[in-house]
Amino acid sequence: MPVKCCFHRSPTTDTVAWSENMDTLLTNQAGLDAFRTFLKSEYSEENVEFWLACEDFKKTESAEKIVSKAKKIYSEFIEADAPKEINIDFSTRDLISKNIAEPTLKCFDEAQKLIYSLMAKDSFPRFLKSEVYKKLVNSKQVGNHKKWLPFL
Repeated sequence: MPVKCCFHRSPTTDTVAWSENMDTLLTNQAGLDAFRTFLKSEYSEENVEFWLACEDFKKTESAEKIVSKAKKIYSEFIEADAPKEINIDFSTRDLISKNIAEPTLKCFDEAQKLIYSLMAKDSFPRFLKSEVYKKLVNSKQVGNHKKWLPFL
């Protein structure tokens, strides 16, 4: 019988796996929901909402929908005083503004990379130390066996 390594991860420890990288977190609905809750508490949920809108946008196939979705993303997140305006540099915002009349599936790529980087370097590490994450990890623990988590 094979011996299981001490680093073996069972399916019930998804919450611990989220700490490994932000991609793992963003592809798990419960993880994404928890991260959104945390970002809301920090008044920065527009970042993950923009990132998700871009992910959805890149899957768009119809030329008509590309135009309408691009304009919606632009008006919601990019233009000055947008309701959920994201924090990107002037040159990136300006480039999108110039290209929005004839959008392509790549028109938000640079802004999406910037926002992803911001979340990965800033929000994500704080999320892993937050009460939102700690409560989630504690609620997912099986029985009374505490998992070793150096950041708790």
